[in-house]
Amino acid sequence: MDIVFKQFLGNSPKWFKLTMLIFLALCYPVTQLIGDTAIGWAFVVMFIFTLAMALKCYPLQSGGLLAIAIFALGLTTPEHVWKEIGHQLPVIMLLIFMVSFIYFMQPLLIFLFGKILIKVKNKIVLSLMFSISAAFLSAFLDALTVTAVLITVFVSLYGVYEKVHSNAKNTDFDDNQENDTSQMGGDTLKEFRAFIRSLVMHGAVGTALGGVTTMVGEPQNLLIAKEMGWTFTEFASNMSHVTTPAVIAGLLTLIVVEYFKWFGFGAKLEPNVRNILKGYLEKQDKTRTKKEKYSLIVQSISALLLIYGLATHIMPVGLIGLSLLVLVTALTGITQEHRIGKAFEESLPFVSLLIIFFVVVSMIQELELFKPIITWVLTLPETIQPKAFFLANGALSAISDNVFVATIYIKEVKAVFEAGQISQQHFDALAVAINTGTNLPSVATPNGQAAFLFLLTSALAPAIRLGYMRMVIMALPYTIVLTIVGYFFQYHK
Repeated sequence: MDIVFKQFLGNSPKWFKLTMLIFLALCYPVTQLIGDTAIGWAFVVMFIFTLAMALKCYPLQSGGLLAIAIFALGLTTPEHVWKEIGHQLPVIMLLIFMVSFIYFMQPLLIFLFGKILIKVKNKIVLSLMFSISAAFLSAFLDALTVTAVLITVFVSLYGVYEKVHSNAKNTDFDDNQENDTSQMGGDTLKEFRAFIRSLVMHGAVGTALGGVTTMVGEPQNLLIAKEMGWTFTEFASNMSHVTTPAVIAGLLTLIVVEYFKWFGFGAKLEPNVRNILKGYLEKQDKTRTKKEKYSLIVQSISALLLIYGLATHIMPVGLIGLSLLVLVTALTGITQEHRIGKAFEESLPFVSLLIIFFVVVSMIQELELFKPIITWVLTLPETIQPKAFFLANGALSAISDNVFVATIYIKEVKAVFEAGQISQQHFDALAVAINTGTNLPSVATPNGQAAFLFLLTSALAPAIRLGYMRMVIMALPYTIVLTIVGYFFQYHK
């Protein structure tokens, strides 16, 4: 029995294992005692718990046990979950094929971003470059794709550091770089991890800042625009009185936390690490073969085609990723199954976790856990409803899924509008509140943003010690600022 307990949920803490066992054991009797609604909220809390333990135990197993219990108790049905999966199929396809395509872009990404890291020595300027680039790309492309690029870049650069560090005595670099390598100890590694954590978090928040501004920035934006009948320009214009100050405030927050080194930010790239990366990149440039140069050209063309495809929405994002995956591998001679299979190792565990997440979302929808909050907000005076919707959407998105929350809210509000209970102007104001509420305060936790959840469960997170609570703490200044600014600039028309 002791062996079974030790194997259960791997190396996660004993208290977490016991909590999971006790919770699962008491699910049925507690459900009979307190009802479906209370146990439904308990499942939501426990699922958040599993995400918080992501560095100790991948959430697929612990979250999966909760999903099985949800089915067993009849809190949702497989048919309802399958319907939810159908709605989210574009996101699933994106993760499977786009992330896999980005895997084959590693040489180009290291070539480009490596040189940026080496040449830009001012950390605030570097952070702004990453955040602004992520925001701009997310506004017109896709936040998950941008996050996948960031993850690939930093996993590769971290791998360079580890490779050089572990082979310090056998390095082919010059004497000065060998001295740098030999001086690299635990403190240097800790500082390098902190440096990468800060950049990747700035970039991740940047995807949220850009994603809120346009109708193609996030999946729920497209849904809201469709329900409202807004064009691309109309959507951006209607949101601008909230999104413009929010983006400015977000970038100012970046400068402040970097300058004062608050909330885990401010770490810099130490000179010895910079020299090692510089030496590695210079060596790669000198020894690059004609075949490798040709591959970089193919990858560059593929990157341009990616931008064009995402910007023009020529086809669903997942199909764009699959098409480019086929193109880049065919033109660079990557035709072995085992080499192609490695590209899917990063995305498929997360896709599996996402299906588990849809079970929880389906339960929330079927039990109508959020409906009392929606009903209460609609009873408030019209003048304060936009601000109330913004806060309610933000709070629910932080613990659930922003696409799901936006879907529920916009449909409920549209039903009220079609019943003639609110005016067109007020309907517009509430749509702005729903969109900005599900996009801005939701940076508070990895639950609210798919890009954040993907980052938390990626191969990069354990390497740089980026756990659930650390993400929450690092996102906290952004959460506070964006919530205040978003709330202040909501208004009743």
